[in-house]
Amino acid sequence: MTTVLVIEDELPILEAIVRILQYHHFDVIGAENGLVGVQMARLHLPDVIICDIVMPKLDGYGVLLQLSDDPVTAAIPFIFLTAIEDWSDMRRSMELGADDYITKPCSPQDLLTAINTRLNKQESMRDRYQQQMSELREGIVHALPHELRTPLASILGYSSILADDTDTLSLDELRDIGIKVGQAATRLHRQIENYLLYAQLELAKVDPAGQGDVIMEGDTVSPAEVTQQMALRRASDDDREADLILNLVNSPVRIAEVNLQKILRELLDNAFKFSESGTPVQVKASLSSNAWLLSITDHGRGMTTDQITGIGAYMQFQRKLYEQQGSGLGLTIARDLAELHEGQLAITSSPGKYTTVQLKLPRVTTG
Repeated sequence: MTTVLVIEDELPILEAIVRILQYHHFDVIGAENGLVGVQMARLHLPDVIICDIVMPKLDGYGVLLQLSDDPVTAAIPFIFLTAIEDWSDMRRSMELGADDYITKPCSPQDLLTAINTRLNKQESMRDRYQQQMSELREGIVHALPHELRTPLASILGYSSILADDTDTLSLDELRDIGIKVGQAATRLHRQIENYLLYAQLELAKVDPAGQGDVIMEGDTVSPAEVTQQMALRRASDDDREADLILNLVNSPVRIAEVNLQKILRELLDNAFKFSESGTPVQVKASLSSNAWLLSITDHGRGMTTDQITGIGAYMQFQRKLYEQQGSGLGLTIARDLAELHEGQLAITSSPGKYTTVQLKLPRVTTG
């Protein structure tokens, strides 16, 4: 049964609301003032809270602030009930985090509509969260073991060959094994570093004081030069220098070079990995009044709107159709790093035609 907490200091109104909600099969808890209401909310954890604004001892705003500061009660839908009909009052309620606002006197239908609307929205959010968690679990189950075990298996396999057959291997064969071990170790190292960085970024979202672990001090004086160097190196790795098209302008940006390099590495890697040799990869930078805008366009697999919306950690698209390396963390890390530096990452794409990723970073202003 759905539980509703009603906080109202006028006893006749409180009793009337309790009777109406009980008649419609709600489990109702009444509280005669704000202080009691906060206690009841923490004790019973209701599904919805209806609260008067003007009350002695602790008004409705104080109730909402106390419950919002408590992680256990912060997500409970909160509806203000008041006789005050003032737009500034309503605006303050919304700014503090109230979910709805009902003026007194209200009809039973208005009351029920407000409650059911909040409950339906809460249920939709819960379903979406469960879906995201399910997708995350599925991604971890499939991507994480593969991305860690595959390079590790290569390292163990070649190490066994070196231990057992050293005397029979030529110098060229030993060199080739060394290269393959190094490549596997680099891949494994990158995945581990990405997992650790992703965890740091997630913590930084909920604990701004801990952002120092991922936001290095300093600016990048020449982002165009950094971009050019990294793009040329990535194109060279796939022997695709002829596919790379550069058109860059410069302006110092408010992000440490090491963090810009991380974003670029992930974006460039995706552009080359998901497009065929012989198709162009265009890297272009331009300026707005307060931002440096970088766009990277490839003409490869592309993504649907749903796939773009669903980008997240451990998410890979169409893995059954395409064998690919990577856990799906790259775009998530790039996006989070950009946002932590007051920038943005936007994606436009057409399946089978192109994908453009635009990075927007704040310029260093002089002054």
